[in-house]
Amino acid sequence: MAIDAFKPEVWSAELLVALEKALVYAAPGVVNRDYEGEISQFGDTVRITSLADPTIGTYTPHTDIVIEDVDDSNLLLLINQSKYFAFSVDDIEARQARGGVLSEQARKAAYKLRDIADQYVASLMAAGVDAGNLIAESTVTASNAYDKLVDLSVILDEDNVPTEGRFAVVTPKFRGLLLKDSRFIASGDSSGASVRANGLIGEAAGFSLRVSNNAPDGPGVGAGKLIIAGSDMATTYAEQIAKTEATRKEKGFADIVKGLHLYGSKVVRPTALAAADVII
Repeated sequence: MAIDAFKPEVWSAELLVALEKALVYAAPGVVNRDYEGEISQFGDTVRITSLADPTIGTYTPHTDIVIEDVDDSNLLLLINQSKYFAFSVDDIEARQARGGVLSEQARKAAYKLRDIADQYVASLMAAGVDAGNLIAESTVTASNAYDKLVDLSVILDEDNVPTEGRFAVVTPKFRGLLLKDSRFIASGDSSGASVRANGLIGEAAGFSLRVSNNAPDGPGVGAGKLIIAGSDMATTYAEQIAKTEATRKEKGFADIVKGLHLYGSKVVRPTALAAADVII
């Protein structure tokens, strides 16, 4: 029986790899995993300590200096998202079907878990962007889409966000506009040729560009989508598939596979994010 060869710990690892490869908003480089650690159960809490900036004084000879206490504050990263999958495959169906039914269904489950987690992180980022870093709703075209990325870059520059490792997540339509801009795809440019050849976006305006259909709705009155940019220092994410199990169906002849996905996310540095509400 298929159940005899089932290794829960191996499947858990494989599903985590599937999630890693498919995530966009929750992918390394967009979020950090600094506080992931060991997540053992739903409801776990990670305390994130941040320190206040020290005061810089002017030293005068023969005058006492002011010694201040180190002030800190705590943010809570809650592992409060708990999603699961569970399915059964009848022995007859498994026997008659071509290919590995259990593994294929588990792959589909990993895809669905990824998509739900990605939407969750995207919504948190949208809500967590500092109000002063949000560009109001506007219509973008092939002539100004690149300019919008430049505007986001300027906002991050003004907030002293490091230039290294910046990202921007765009919609497929926004990507299409960029591909029509000669500033992005220069005729005869070697990197441009690579983009045209394999459909990759690459770099633009100092951002590593990623494409997702999970872009959150913008706050404007139109049908805008948020183009979110920033640094991975802004948002932290922690996840773990806590358990993957296989059992035999008690009343029947079938294998049952079920898995549990625990995760949580939090915007810890709102000013390290910027967003533009765009209508295409």
